[in-house]
Amino acid sequence: MTQAPQPPRSPLHPSPQHPQSATPDLSEGWGEQRSRLRKDLRRRDVLFFLICTLVGLDTIGSVAAQGPQGLSWMAVLAVVFFLPYGLLVAELGSAFPVQGGPYVWTRLAFGRFTAGLNQVLYWISNPVWVGGSLCIIALTTWEQFFTPLPGLWKYAAGLVLIWIGAFAVVQSVRVGKWVPIAGAVARIVLLGFFLVSVVVYAIEHGVHALPSGQFAPTYVGFVGLVPVLIFNYVGFELPSSAAEEMKNPRRDIPLSILRSGLASLVLYGGPILGILFVLPAKEIGGLGGFIDACKAVFTVYGGHVAADGTITLTGAGSVLGGIAAAGLIIGLLTSGITWAMGAHRAQAVACADGAGPAWFGSISERYGTPVRVNVLSAVLASVLLVVALNLTQGNGEKYFAAGLGLAISTTFISYVITFPSLVVLRRKYPRTPRPYRVPGGMAGVWAVTILATGLVAFTVVDLIWPGFGVGWFGTSGSAAASLPPSFAQQRLQYTLSQVVPLALFLVIGLVFYACGAPARRRSAERAGAGAGAGAESGELLPDAATEDLVPGL
Repeated sequence: MTQAPQPPRSPLHPSPQHPQSATPDLSEGWGEQRSRLRKDLRRRDVLFFLICTLVGLDTIGSVAAQGPQGLSWMAVLAVVFFLPYGLLVAELGSAFPVQGGPYVWTRLAFGRFTAGLNQVLYWISNPVWVGGSLCIIALTTWEQFFTPLPGLWKYAAGLVLIWIGAFAVVQSVRVGKWVPIAGAVARIVLLGFFLVSVVVYAIEHGVHALPSGQFAPTYVGFVGLVPVLIFNYVGFELPSSAAEEMKNPRRDIPLSILRSGLASLVLYGGPILGILFVLPAKEIGGLGGFIDACKAVFTVYGGHVAADGTITLTGAGSVLGGIAAAGLIIGLLTSGITWAMGAHRAQAVACADGAGPAWFGSISERYGTPVRVNVLSAVLASVLLVVALNLTQGNGEKYFAAGLGLAISTTFISYVITFPSLVVLRRKYPRTPRPYRVPGGMAGVWAVTILATGLVAFTVVDLIWPGFGVGWFGTSGSAAASLPPSFAQQRLQYTLSQVVPLALFLVIGLVFYACGAPARRRSAERAGAGAGAGAESGELLPDAATEDLVPGL
């Protein structure tokens, strides 16, 4: 007698035949590592985590450099990307609240191989970002407000910054969660004080007029802005990488996404408008825009602006400028740490699952964190810092442009794979409880998936080939003008700075997957033994590693 096919069981709620307590041999795979996690993240911690993740101080100048239309495109993308992306992650994070977040969603939807390669791109973007744009902005800020860093001093300062971050990421979640809390508070205080200073500056000196015509969005502006604006809007999925360290992830993830999303819009829009009021658009640089604006407005407390535009801070202006610079450096450092806390955990889960070297999948018994992945990331960031400073001959703007572009494109390629998981998992596991569901049924699910995935895919193309589509179909502008100013007339050099590392990262992903073969073989043997036992009752058992990863599947 043929049995009717049964719908897939929920990957989170064990079936009667396979209660969670019957998970196969927890001495291997992710099961043993899971027991070392500590539930110390509350709703407030998740909210501050997301604010620290979303409000990146390294891209404020890049948006302001595009003039008032940056604010217009920011508003448009808030509707067509930020909102759909938030809805998408809110459902996935609350329906599948397991450690590893994006890796697990992709694994359930598309299998271990695809998820493993994808996760390497997602993880490796963090050391690229930390060793790239975050370090160069922190070093530039230090030189602007404190003292020059000639020669080897620049290397030493960058390495100190990287390894301070690595030390913080290693700490237990009970200790480490205070880093994003401190980072969120630093952002709110710094950006709030900057806005107050802009008002004082405007009263004393007036502001630059912003004609309404400059707010009109253009395609050229869109191409120039979409990478940094969307990069400003991503990070919602990071807390899900630590879902099993939360007190109540099903409740806290959707609520924190809503609150942090609203907060980030205010914290981004206000400072960008302030920069435009204080500095002429032609004088705003992607690297130093926010730094220069801070120096200009702080002259109201002591200092002056020379005829050639040189800014000198004195007295209280110098003191407050130094405090703000320290706050900016802390904000940058905590951004890198917070992203690392999420991305590294997901990579550890992938390695423990057989998609990478099992040695890197270990969770420290002392700290409850993936110490080995954390150290590896710090080493990679250190190597990138040294290599990039040498290749760019100390050209900060060129280093910043290449590093930021690579960090964004690497992250967004992984999103192109992860975001469609929403559609697949809705169909594959329809009975999984979903405390939050994207409204509109499957039509709503398809809509948010297409919008979010389409925009990140376009961003990847635009980053690898700046100016994509400019001048087509009668539109104005030149594609060459969309290159970062530090790479003017050097399209080949810029493209190679993106494509060559991306190819190298894919090779690393393949090597990682190959190194996970022993763990996969052990998993297959366990699954085979289970299948043999289950054959007598006619039941097909799940893959043993998947059972460890998501109990009850």
